[in-house]
Amino acid sequence: MISELQFKHEIQLLIENAIREDVGDGDHSSLACVPQDAKGNAKLLVKDEGIIAGVVLAKMIFNYVDKDLIVKTFIEDGSKVVFGDIVFHVSGSSQSILKAERLVLNTMQRMSAIATKTNKFAKLLEGTQTKILDTRKTTPGFRVAEKWAVKIGGGENHRFALYDMIMLKDNHIDFSGGITKAINTTKEYLSNKNLDLKIIVEARNIQEVEEILANDGIYRILIDNFNYEDTRKAVQIIGSKCLTESSGNINETTIRQYAECGVNYISSGALTHSVYNMDLSLKAF
Repeated sequence: MISELQFKHEIQLLIENAIREDVGDGDHSSLACVPQDAKGNAKLLVKDEGIIAGVVLAKMIFNYVDKDLIVKTFIEDGSKVVFGDIVFHVSGSSQSILKAERLVLNTMQRMSAIATKTNKFAKLLEGTQTKILDTRKTTPGFRVAEKWAVKIGGGENHRFALYDMIMLKDNHIDFSGGITKAINTTKEYLSNKNLDLKIIVEARNIQEVEEILANDGIYRILIDNFNYEDTRKAVQIIGSKCLTESSGNINETTIRQYAECGVNYISSGALTHSVYNMDLSLKAF
């Protein structure tokens, strides 16, 4: 995963670009009818239920728009919320509150949906050694917030992007001429570039698991689209030689059974690409 410094940089870029996209040369609706010196108060109202996420990001957005806005928080990120809950109050310039409103709602609604789904998956894994991971199946330009939401919901982050971990999947293997060749050329590349990156290799069957294990320096084997029986067999073959990860059409009804096969991780793109936004409103009072 990326460093704390890189994370903060990505968040800053997200906020800057989202405000540029939404505000442009001005919020003319507010500028046209709300006095410049008008002061107001608004509350973040929950009209749904689940795990709230994006509170800290909302504060960062308000601060970016107007450093004089004051946010009073009642419910923190990662908390369970129900219809009627008030997450925070924001007070200050009415124009500033209106300028930040849509971005705050867009980020919090999606982040809360992701945190809620992740939390459901994490609870299904309780009592096993398996942890739930996200993937790169994220919304372009919004990845850092979506992966943040996964953490808030009780999951763990996979690699952030193409640059912070090596992941040799089926296409890499096929394009490079096979598993062993892909691994060897990857090691040479890392050595030549003086890069210290972990290597994950995808296996499509038991034979590929065995070939991967014949090579040293593999951090994790991705057991992709295996059935339960073959997953258990792969885990037994791999043992403690490296970590294991299951993926491929694993859902709420199958995740527990895959975890009970003994894998260390289960990755699911559904955490970020198949969620329905939590219903939230920012209301003046």
